Amino acid sequence: MFEGSLVALITPLRDGQIDYPGLQRCLDLHLCSGTEGLVVAGTTGEAPTLSDDEYSTLIGAVCRYVDGRLPVIAGATSYDPVAALALIQRAEQAGADAVLCAAGYYNRPNQQGLYEHFHYLHERSRLPMLIYNIPPRTIVDIQPQTMAALARLERVVGVKDACRDLARPMQERALIGSGFCYLSGDDCTAPAYNAMGGNGIISVLANALPAHSRRLQDACRANDFAHARAIQLELTPLIQALNLEPNPAGIKYVCSLLGLCTAECRLPLVALQQTTQAAIRDALEPLSS
Repeated sequence: MFEGSLVALITPLRDGQIDYPGLQRCLDLHLCSGTEGLVVAGTTGEAPTLSDDEYSTLIGAVCRYVDGRLPVIAGATSYDPVAALALIQRAEQAGADAVLCAAGYYNRPNQQGLYEHFHYLHERSRLPMLIYNIPPRTIVDIQPQTMAALARLERVVGVKDACRDLARPMQERALIGSGFCYLSGDDCTAPAYNAMGGNGIISVLANALPAHSRRLQDACRANDFAHARAIQLELTPLIQALNLEPNPAGIKYVCSLLGLCTAECRLPLVALQQTTQAAIRDALEPLSS
């Protein structure tokens, strides 16, 4: 089971190339701050801009460095299931423990098409699979009945849910039950998602504040939602500031302020506006003291 505070890991860059010393600094932070899993080469990792060789080398470098101390989940998403399968195979060869696969996008498949997309991947691969439901990016929404059908597949082990429907985890639990991972994909609803049946998060914010994210998840595990709400209240100004411009430009800027890596992103993402930088600095200050 994947649970608690997992991070949607950034891909540090310097002068257009992956910054492996910066990556190691980021990994060291997670290894000493209670992070419970790493999602590599996902949306926050700018996966669509990585070449096949960069993708394989990045995942391999993370797996070797953490050396089993944290589970490594590789993003493996494509409009084309054949291309998504090729990513899964690369992730397995690089040593990943599981994959995170989003719904096919752009062509807007119906529920049967969504099921068949993931079924195709499942039947041709061996790694455990998390299904990523994020309608704001993929347009399509994987409905609870479809998720329940997918959960019956042997290696489909959970969902990363970013549909922002807080009834969804309970609806899925009613159909699927326990033994399935219910992970939020939204920092802004982390305690609420757990209160409705979730058991963790794949967090953007945890790139910079992994200990805060872990404390929040620990409070939820202990059913201390008053404490979890208090932590969430402290984090909300920064979460809002990070959402002023497209992810991961904001969180990379925070990581640059913390000395982990540069704020560099690949096109089509660009540097933050000065007003956004100021808003992020203001929101980060009370959390850094």
